[in-house]
Amino acid sequence: MKRVLDLVLVLVVGVLQVGGAFVDQHNPWRLYDVRPIDGLALCLLVAGPLLLLARRRHPTDVDALTLIAAVCYSGLGYPGSSIFLSPAVAVFAAIRYGRRLATWIVTLCGYALLVGLSYLPFGDEPIGLRRALGLLAWFLVVLTIAEVARMRRERRAGELRAAAEEARRLAGEERLRIARELHDVLAHNISLINVQASTALHLMDERPEQARTALTVIKQSSRDVLTEMRTVLGVLREGAPRAPTSGLDRLDELLAATGATKTVTGTVRPVPAGIDLAAYRIIQEALTNARRHAGTADVAVSLGYSDQELRVEVENGPGDTAPRTPGTGNGIPGMRERATALGGTLGAEPTSQGGFLVVARLPLGGTP
Repeated sequence: MKRVLDLVLVLVVGVLQVGGAFVDQHNPWRLYDVRPIDGLALCLLVAGPLLLLARRRHPTDVDALTLIAAVCYSGLGYPGSSIFLSPAVAVFAAIRYGRRLATWIVTLCGYALLVGLSYLPFGDEPIGLRRALGLLAWFLVVLTIAEVARMRRERRAGELRAAAEEARRLAGEERLRIARELHDVLAHNISLINVQASTALHLMDERPEQARTALTVIKQSSRDVLTEMRTVLGVLREGAPRAPTSGLDRLDELLAATGATKTVTGTVRPVPAGIDLAAYRIIQEALTNARRHAGTADVAVSLGYSDQELRVEVENGPGDTAPRTPGTGNGIPGMRERATALGGTLGAEPTSQGGFLVVARLPLGGTP
């Protein structure tokens, strides 16, 4: 495609240069005499357009050679200013491909050479001040337009790069959000399934009715994890709903599955979707950690509503498993990331009774 465009450009510029020269040769209002077009003039008129074929690979060289052809043509007194069309195209190409300083130097040197040659003996007549200023204005206009086009192209390229970088950033944030959601969903439900399965195996022979209850919880938890995963992974499909389905309205189901108790202070009211999801996930992760590290210990969940914040507390008593080592794993860092992303805070530390306490403060419109 580029080769075809180059051939079309050469043809158009060649026709305009040759045609303009013949038109100017027969111009009855011309104020100065010109040399009739001959074979040398035609060679110079055609040389410039043909040189444009190499402007992509050798932009500065093409700019210099087209200027030399134009200077020779004009210096020998041939008619027409259309010869400067191919140098103008070469200037555009050279500046476009980053040869700015070389292009300015070559172009201004070509102008100086053109004016200087007119004073040599073989020139028909010296270029007067009016023509010299006109040619200078022509060269400066061409260079300025080329620079403006370059700046617009670079600005557009910068905007495209910024848009691509923003798209990559948003994609990275989306991947992080999906990874966090999957971690919370899988960690909670798989841990709950593991605990209930262990209970069912322990009670299978001695208390089958309680084992049946544990198996029922396992069935419900497996269904929940499939539903949650389907929702989270749905964001990867085009046109899938992106609004999360988990929130504090499902907190009672979560607590019933884990056997935790709930306390609410303040006036219960709807909270923003981000706060709603973050509070639910923090409680879910805290319950997961409690079951993983404290076994069958009692767990209490507290929600405190105020005008400025939503306070979430999850506290468990001493467990029947190995004590937890603070700072290991991804649970607490994940909860803290959720809280700080919304302008809140999260604290997690052992209690004096040997249990563990997680406290999250999520702002509802002010600073917590």
